[in-house]
Amino acid sequence: MLSAQQELIRKELENGTGAAIGMRVDPTGTRTRLSIWFSDLDERHGPVAELRPVGLKGYQVTLGFGTFAGDVVRQIRAASDEDVRLAQALLGSIPSSIELDLGGQDVTSWRVETGQTKVIATARRLPQEPEAALTAMCKDAIVPMMAAMAELIGYDVIEAEDEAEGEFEGAILLSTVRRRERNPRNRLLCIRLHGEKCACCGFEPRQAYGAAGGIIEVHHLEALSLLSAPRPYNPATDLVPLCPNCHRAVHTRRPAPYSLEEIRRLLGLGDAREVNG
Repeated sequence: MLSAQQELIRKELENGTGAAIGMRVDPTGTRTRLSIWFSDLDERHGPVAELRPVGLKGYQVTLGFGTFAGDVVRQIRAASDEDVRLAQALLGSIPSSIELDLGGQDVTSWRVETGQTKVIATARRLPQEPEAALTAMCKDAIVPMMAAMAELIGYDVIEAEDEAEGEFEGAILLSTVRRRERNPRNRLLCIRLHGEKCACCGFEPRQAYGAAGGIIEVHHLEALSLLSAPRPYNPATDLVPLCPNCHRAVHTRRPAPYSLEEIRRLLGLGDAREVNG
């Protein structure tokens, strides 16, 4: 089953992490295993997730590090506090129905300490249909685990248009905000926490467009350019999902974007509780 579903797994992981994924099936032993890693680091020089069946309808994924991953571990240990918080939040978004073993650490303070650090997620009560079970394991466990690693390593999606966006004072700060909005891990976490309903107008693209509806976007509530002093970044509360129309409308005003409340008033809508209730 793992061999036949490699492309499904690859698509889920690449969408969630923003990084190219490599994988290898190991048919030795009593049950087939699948090793998963970031392509540009290869299986020996970075984090590796090993997926294997457990019981009659369960899976377990063990995330560790390759034999020669010392440089990547040092890079991860030097990650910014913001990146660490996002990685912790991604691990914390794994459903409680999945048994999560962080090697004695608590998810709110979890860090990669050494190359021996491991994260193990075990799901035993998955859907009976094999493909549905594997899809659920990918979405609920493997994607957030690998996304957390991608955040700590520093895989970022920065589009070319950001670099050329306006030659004016403050452009670097605005570019940083746009980087956060487009970070695939931010999007993943925001949707896991808040769903895919627009926080402004209440529109749910996936309900309207079906398979073509995965167009919800992620908005950073407070632009960095407006902060009088640095403050901790909380990915659970600083991000909201917006439909493309509302997101574009918010950013039509610069340097200070419209607030969600201002956009709701322009739309003739009530407060957030009425829109999202």
